[in-house]
Amino acid sequence: MAASTQSSFNSVRNDILQRRFKPIYLFMGDESYFIDVLTDLLSDTVLTETEKDFNMLTFYGVDADVNLIISSARRFPMMAEYQLIIVKEAQNLDKFELLDLYAKNPMPSTILVINYKHGTVDKRKAVVKSILKTGEVFESKKLYENQIPAFIQSWLKERGIGIDEKSAQMLTDYVGNDISKLIPQLQKLEVSLPEGEQRITSALIERNVGISKDYNNFELQKAVISKNVVAANRIVDYFDKNPKENPMMATIAVLFNYFSNLLECFWLPRKDEQSIMNALNMKSAYFVRDYMTGLRNYNAQKVMEIISDLRTFDARSKGVDNVSASQGDLLKELVYRIMH
Repeated sequence: MAASTQSSFNSVRNDILQRRFKPIYLFMGDESYFIDVLTDLLSDTVLTETEKDFNMLTFYGVDADVNLIISSARRFPMMAEYQLIIVKEAQNLDKFELLDLYAKNPMPSTILVINYKHGTVDKRKAVVKSILKTGEVFESKKLYENQIPAFIQSWLKERGIGIDEKSAQMLTDYVGNDISKLIPQLQKLEVSLPEGEQRITSALIERNVGISKDYNNFELQKAVISKNVVAANRIVDYFDKNPKENPMMATIAVLFNYFSNLLECFWLPRKDEQSIMNALNMKSAYFVRDYMTGLRNYNAQKVMEIISDLRTFDARSKGVDNVSASQGDLLKELVYRIMH
């Protein structure tokens, strides 16, 4: 389901860029990034700077009157084709449902943008049904973590910048699926590119973000998958000496995601690269090799034991049945149990 967020976003974005405006937009959901981008795009596209003086209004849900919003939306623009009205933080708007009175018959010369963050409006409500008929409803869902590398590549591609799969995964492991934290890191990397360079590398990330290109969750996972005990121990030792930059919780999440997916691969009728890509909804074949290697080096029974161990050590890292073991000691024991 979350995969549709990016495609729906692109569809709405393209319509706005082509000036195929809807009279009313409801942007709602838990991922604020997409809501803000579409709202800013409408703000930049609908009116010229001169037209904004008389034809752009912004309301804030916490102190706005829904009747005033409706009456403002029913006015005609002044010396412009449209007027633009933006309602921010609409989740705090009192009597939100009254917007249905306007949504049933919106003014074609008004573009009303409603930002409803940190949740959604019940789609069974009349106001949502009316907006679906006359305007646009976009639900901005959080992306899953395995979709973040593709988002990183897409965001950078729009700016003419490339990035390899390893580097994209390094950033994902470091930030997770919190786009509000990810975007500043991407912007930092963008401005850090040497003149004439248009590709982000792991070395650039190491210099500017603070993630080691050799000692990170991506490299630890590779070592575990290939059963490279020396490399895994070297990385775990580095994590033990740098706990703030390498929290055990993040490492467990990365390993849990991999082994959960690997377990699914064991039940596939065919275990070729294409079958694995389809089963795991992967867009690139780059990481399929990790699962092919995992299928050779682990069996289903061992993977189930590993998943159980990951859950146990996650609890122990949070203090459950653990009196004195440090995060480093726990991680060393966990990786030993996985690989032996």
